[in-house]
Amino acid sequence: MKNLHLDVKQSVLNKALYSKDEETLIGTIASTSQPNQQTFQKLLTTNPTVFNPCRTDKCLFNHWLLMKQYHLLPDQSVQPMPRGDHVLNFSDAEEMIDDTSLQDPKDEILDHEVLVDNVTGVSPPDFDNQTLAVLRGRLVRYLMRSREITLGRATKVNNIDVDLSLEGPAWKISRRQGVIKLRNNGDFYIANEGKRPIYIDGKPVLKAEKAKLNNNSVVEITGLRFIFLINQDLISIIRAEAAKMAV
Repeated sequence: MKNLHLDVKQSVLNKALYSKDEETLIGTIASTSQPNQQTFQKLLTTNPTVFNPCRTDKCLFNHWLLMKQYHLLPDQSVQPMPRGDHVLNFSDAEEMIDDTSLQDPKDEILDHEVLVDNVTGVSPPDFDNQTLAVLRGRLVRYLMRSREITLGRATKVNNIDVDLSLEGPAWKISRRQGVIKLRNNGDFYIANEGKRPIYIDGKPVLKAEKAKLNNNSVVEITGLRFIFLINQDLISIIRAEAAKMAV
């Protein structure tokens, strides 16, 4: 080690495993905050006996991002989707909206409604008779139960249907990144309203552009990848009803 170049030596030391005490201190930075390297420099300065001497503010920042990506921070939790008839509405959990404001006896899927479920080793069925489509990531699934939903990054003052930060690092994602709509003919389209492109099956969709979403389409937004799954049975019923109305 003594004969190694300083940069090489530092690179090797940076790969040292983090202790539980180190990760406990890193976990004091909330997942909903927006820290910078100065935040972690302060953490190093105030806890010199806990952190390995090789740690830098940059490597602590990167480790915090990894912990956040894999939902290892203490304040991170994904509400599992309840079984049976008592389903937690994602909008209710975020905004505490009264259930009565979402009821419409004429059409059960006109209001914005998205359910979020954690992906585990034992995967439940993707669809029921209310789910139009599913945006499936590595960690969570977003169940689309309305004809139009918004995607982006939730903040205290910004309300969206699908909070992509539940899947992983989303600081580069616009607060309102895009919209997924189900047209009357049964086709799904995604419109990009953010600054960064959305990739659909590897093809970029720029700001103010739209693209069709097919079953098993790969949706990628700033490094977060999802599979878009369509409830073919329910969409077939919707298309049949649209055809009757057109006659």
